[in-house]
Parts: sequence; C-alpha cells; structure tokens
Amino acid sequence: MLQKVWVSSPGSWALQESNSHRQGRKRCWKCRFVRTIIQHPCRRHAPKRSRKERMLRKIQICLCFCFVSGLLYEISLLSSSVFSYLPVAQQYLTPEQVLNLGKSIIFLETTERLEPPPLVSCSVESAARIYQDRPIILFMRGLTNETALDMNTSYAAFSLLSSMKNVFIFPLQMETVFQETPLLQWYNQVVPEQEKNWVHVSSDASRLALIWKYGGIYMDTDVISIRPIPQRSFLAAQKSRFSSNGIFGFPARHKFVWDCMEDFVLKYNGNIWGNQGPFLMTRMLKTLCNLTDFQGTEDHSCQNISFLNPQRFYPIPYPAWGRYYQVWDKSPSFNHSYALHLWNFMNRNRKVVQAGSNTLAEKLYKTYCPTTYEDLIQNAKHRDVPSPED
Repeated sequence: MLQKVWVSSPGSWALQESNSHRQGRKRCWKCRFVRTIIQHPCRRHAPKRSRKERMLRKIQICLCFCFVSGLLYEISLLSSSVFSYLPVAQQYLTPEQVLNLGKSIIFLETTERLEPPPLVSCSVESAARIYQDRPIILFMRGLTNETALDMNTSYAAFSLLSSMKNVFIFPLQMETVFQETPLLQWYNQVVPEQEKNWVHVSSDASRLALIWKYGGIYMDTDVISIRPIPQRSFLAAQKSRFSSNGIFGFPARHKFVWDCMEDFVLKYNGNIWGNQGPFLMTRMLKTLCNLTDFQGTEDHSCQNISFLNPQRFYPIPYPAWGRYYQVWDKSPSFNHSYALHLWNFMNRNRKVVQAGSNTLAEKLYKTYCPTTYEDLIQNAKHRDVPSPED
C-alpha cells in the first residue's frame, strides 16, 4: 500500500540500494530522490528477511516507482501541450481530449467563413486573457480536417488566434457533436437548405450538445470578457424573467441541458427566430422557477441554477446596442459585469471599430483584446493610408 511519496527535484528519479544493505547488514532500503513506504515504516534494525521477501519488496518498490513516474509523465505531457498552439493540420490533441477537461470556454462559428472578423477575434482573445488556466475553443463550420491552415495562412485573424497558447481551433462536425443526444434524430431529418435561420438554429443546437457532453461555458462570438465568471451552473438574464442563450455554463451531463435538448426537438420551429435559443431557455427555466423581477444587482437562484442579473452581461440592453459604437463623455466602469454582449445581430449597418474613433467599443478593444486591436485595426488603418506616390 502506497502511503507517502516525496519528490526532491523534478526530472531526477532514482531508487538506490544502500551499500550496507548490499553487504548483508540489517538496514532497510533508502530512496535518495523518492522515498516510498510500503505497508510498514522502515526501521533501523529489523529481522533479516528471507530471499523471497526481499525479492517481493523490490518488486513492490519498482511497481510503485513505475506507477508514480508514469503518472507524472502523463501530467507533464498534458500540462505542456494543452495550452500550446499546434497547427490545425498537425493537431495532436483531439477536440475530445481538450473538452474532457470539463472547463472549456466554447465559441461557435456556424457560417462557412474562415476569416474571423475583428469582433470574433476580440471575443476569443479576451476570453483567453481572462481565463488563462482554461482552454478556449473556437469551432468553425467552414474548417475541415483537410483544410491547410497554419501560422503562415493569409487569414490574419486566424493566425492571431492560433498563436495564443490556450486557444484551440477545431472543425465543427455537427453529426459527431450530436451523437448520444436527442438532437441527432432532428439533425438527420432537417434539410439545412430549407431552413430560414439555419446559421442560428444549428448554433443553438451545437452549443447545447457540447455543454451537455463536456461541460464548461458557452459564449457568443460578440461577447467581450472582462472578468471571470464565478458560477458553474448559470443562465444569463437578458432582462427580468427572460433568459439569453448567448452565455451559459453547466457541468457535463446536467439534467437541465438534457431537458433543453428534448424540448428543442419536441417544439422545433425553425421559422421563428430564437424559438430554439433564448425562448427555449426561458420556457425551460420557467418550468423550474417562479421568475421574478430583478431588484438592484442581485442574482437569482433556483434548483441550484444561478440566474444572473442582466448587469452581468447586458448592462447596455439591445434597444441601445448602438451606444457601444458612440463616443462617451465618461466611459462606464461595468463594475457589476463579467462580460459584455455587443449585440452583433442587431448591427444591421455593420458598424465596426475604427482606430482613433474614441468610441466605447474601441476602448474595450484596447483594454481587453489589445492584440486584435493592434494587429487587425491599427494595422488596417495604416494599410488604408495612401502612399505619397498614390
């Protein structure tokens, strides 16, 4: 039975038999770098054991040594590789290996585009900076295992994100994602070309399946993280008595998420925007909780699920989404927020962050995704300046 293990220095493992014991003296084994006590502590003077007992003791020590060495080797491999960039074409870690850690921050790109726009890049970068001890995963529908994208790609945002040590970019393979969930039957029957809101509906389904299977936090790609979310099981209130599905988090195999997937299939209507998204989350939450209005900045809790105050993610409500792209006399502090949803779906005119505009969004980029701001926005400004010859 293994009782204690001491490690004096990493990478230096050895078990050595003392000289006195080799000479037949009544002294026990000593470990210079790892000391293992099996069954009974070693005594200075002990009765001489038989040859068979000594052999068994040696075997026990060797087995313990091999077990501990193998365990530490596996841990070192995981810790050194989980947050290291590997080009997609040479990816050694599978999505399952990363997701099975159970603490991923998950983003989805369900369009076919391969060049993430600056807001997507900012969302992923800000999460990577805030959650440095967690893997940040961007699943991209347009990416395949055969797609040759690496650090030398012409896609600037892709290269930028790929270079971050805890960011992983994987293909989004929906049929694989929906395995072992109620959504697989729906996916096999639906015809994407006939779906009015397929980009949104497929995203709503994928986020539920991924969080149910692996746990973690899902975030929309227009969410800028500003501080860690302390809750593990939570939904984000968009307003009183109404839940968003743009940000939520649960442990793996949580019953609420499974119930949401069943309701997704049972009440599916792809023609109604949000029916499989925020409306689904809201109606499922109402089956568990008697929702009331928020007072101040307090959160609500029901059935071990935290229903977080709108101030946590939506301090600027969707009717006022354009304020992110305006100049403020004094920028808000967002002291009660964990992240900020920039309402990109409402951005019909495609407002963007421009260097030197001094808008609230530009200040957020500078603070929470400075690499995106420098590489994609500042550099774009310089590229747009005409040369004297022009």
